[in-house]
Amino acid sequence: MARASAGRWVLRALFALAAVFLLVQAYFAAWIVWYRWQPPRETAFMAQRLAELREKNPAATIRTQWVPYARISNHLKRAVIAAEDAKFVDHSGFDWEGIAKAREKNLQKGRVVAGGSTITQQLAKNLFLSPSKSWLRKGEEAIIAAMLEAILSKQRIYEIYLNVIEWGNGVFGAEAAARRYYNLSAAQLSAEQAARLAAMVPSPRRFERNPGSEYMDGRVATILARMPSAALP
Repeated sequence: MARASAGRWVLRALFALAAVFLLVQAYFAAWIVWYRWQPPRETAFMAQRLAELREKNPAATIRTQWVPYARISNHLKRAVIAAEDAKFVDHSGFDWEGIAKAREKNLQKGRVVAGGSTITQQLAKNLFLSPSKSWLRKGEEAIIAAMLEAILSKQRIYEIYLNVIEWGNGVFGAEAAARRYYNLSAAQLSAEQAARLAAMVPSPRRFERNPGSEYMDGRVATILARMPSAALP
């Protein structure tokens, strides 16, 4: 009798967990559908960074300004794809070859030195999740990335990505970054300026403090060489 009762409680708990899981996914899906037509006002990353800034300065704000896809330099579009996800237009949200290479590199180094995340996965993380690293977060990131690919076009995914990613301390999106570093609009960026911004994406706050490092210069040269072959959505 006690065993049967315990079994029923376990079953109910599993059903409850499944229901919560489905509700959470439905919540994310509803927001993604909304983003088909509306730009995100704030992402999870923006909220977290703003909270961190306000711990030091209660009046702190973040810099961000949405611009449509057509008003972002093609140089920047090509540069970010060349730097972050060369197969973006072809994959369905996951670059399995890139993930395998990143895993192999991490095993060789004995620590995480490469992520293998696609632009779609990065957008999933930026929109809804935290920067903390865990298998649970990576699993949720994968589910959201699949939903992004199913609900949005490639161009819309990329348009949102370029408008919300972090590009420095309190700086988010292509327009704010172009104005912060070059006093230009995102539409006016040259190839070299775009390549330098793309080189910052993996660690924008660190590279903001060291913009002319030897590593950055080398990375910019590599991105410039890859840009002509970058396919745009």
